Amino acid sequence: MPALDLSTHPGHLARRLQQAHTLLWTTIVSEDVTSPQFAVLNTLVGEDGLDQRTVGERVGLDRSTIAEVVRRLVARELIEKTRDTEDARRSVLRLTAEGGRLHHRLAGRTARMNRIFLAPLDPEEQGTFLELLHRVSAAAEELRQPTTRAPGAPRS
Repeated sequence: MPALDLSTHPGHLARRLQQAHTLLWTTIVSEDVTSPQFAVLNTLVGEDGLDQRTVGERVGLDRSTIAEVVRRLVARELIEKTRDTEDARRSVLRLTAEGGRLHHRLAGRTARMNRIFLAPLDPEEQGTFLELLHRVSAAAEELRQPTTRAPGAPRS
């Protein structure tokens, strides 16, 4: 059997894309704060006081991963984690002043990184690329958390 042309395999290309993103992230944005950690900080900047599960869902992290990301951010005193007074099963997350300052510093760097990351594409292609990434990500999310629609039923 001949070797496969991996340039036609989306998973292979996605892995290479992730490698490029990681290289740019650590070079331009931060060697200390990961992209998922920044996503959590960013979510809390927009809406402080969310529960941990909701934050995980918004940034696309599973339960064990969000728990580890939160543990690290709490240890660095970038966020605070407290029990919800109305439901002790829930943990509420709040950005600390230091977390807010760090987010502010990194936000500009992420914008610069994104410009470099998308530079090979013209502006119209960038929009199309992002739209396609959203569609594929949403479909992948449905695989992780299937809806109750009947098999083969059209998506709404």
